[in-house]
Amino acid sequence: MTSSLTGRYLVLLEDDSTIIGTREVTRLTGIRPANTADAAGAAPGELFSGAGGIVLHQLGIALIDADEEQFANLQRAVGETGPIAGVEAERRVFAIGEPAPPAEGEFTWGLQAVRADASAATGAGVRVAVLDTGLDEQHPDFAGRDIVTGAFVEGQSAHDGHGHGTHVIGTACGPRTSQAGPGYGVANQASIYAGKVLGDDGSGSDSGILSGIEWALSNSCSIVSMSLGSATEPGAPYSEAFERVARRALERGTLIIAAAGNESQRSAGVIAPVGHPANCPSVMAVGAVDSQMQVADFSCGTVDNIGQVDVAAPGVDVYSSWPGAERYRKLDGTSMATPHVSGVAALHAQQSPDRSRALWTRLTQSAKRLPLPGTDVGAGLVQAP
Repeated sequence: MTSSLTGRYLVLLEDDSTIIGTREVTRLTGIRPANTADAAGAAPGELFSGAGGIVLHQLGIALIDADEEQFANLQRAVGETGPIAGVEAERRVFAIGEPAPPAEGEFTWGLQAVRADASAATGAGVRVAVLDTGLDEQHPDFAGRDIVTGAFVEGQSAHDGHGHGTHVIGTACGPRTSQAGPGYGVANQASIYAGKVLGDDGSGSDSGILSGIEWALSNSCSIVSMSLGSATEPGAPYSEAFERVARRALERGTLIIAAAGNESQRSAGVIAPVGHPANCPSVMAVGAVDSQMQVADFSCGTVDNIGQVDVAAPGVDVYSSWPGAERYRKLDGTSMATPHVSGVAALHAQQSPDRSRALWTRLTQSAKRLPLPGTDVGAGLVQAP
């Protein structure tokens, strides 16, 4: 992942202060942001282009195209008795994963490692939102499935023109039996909410992701899976905006799960910190292991007190669906580990109506302890019920 900024700003509004917060943003900047409450499902760019700002009303976040003076006015308001809780630069984020060769066997090694192949749970009745590059809805393995799509990239449909999204959706919610190869989907009967927040080039921005999260909450999704992020530097603070959003999601019964990142080069002695937004305490950060239950060379780890790896899952040579005529492909990455966790979370959620924080606890308490540092794999390898 390569980190960069968009030149825009995220304005975090205090809890239950969206209306007065929007007015305060206008007072401080002169910008009258559009509100997603008035245009549900629209891509942020479409609203932004006519207003210079948008408010994600369910999340309490505003995105503003501010100049230096407007930004200074917003910064001065932080900490005062008012509705502005914080201001931070918007980041550009990227899909995580690199290609590798194909697989064999009745089930992928990943399904076997998390025991999904032996689980009676299927994820039926559970809504899983996967925020990524979209989905190839014409893929035969998704025929007849309960699928809802949303597009949050300006000028692009929800169709996956990249491949990454179809791959991670396949791992989280694809089939456990496939005529063309091994079964590869963990929660094979979950309802799929495919949100396109990354473009066909594999990149996107914070605002697109936040729009996707709001869409998932609006659709009562129990799990939000995000195989994306930006690299961070050791000691750099996590996003207070994303942390507050993740806490608000937990309070509403939605667990957000994200990839820890691929910046490490452990074979050379380099362990990179958990990336954004997985480094937020209320986002479950996922590290990757290989089929030998060793930490993947690229997998980010806990290097300071800012972000930590919470759990681990299969992330090397992961076979799953792919768009177009190719149909299937193997990929490596914490992106591939994340949908394993999201699928397992759906299996646990099916068995209990008590979700979000309780679901987080079940995932960590039922994880298989590995003879590896907790800084690399957290509570251990997630296990299906």
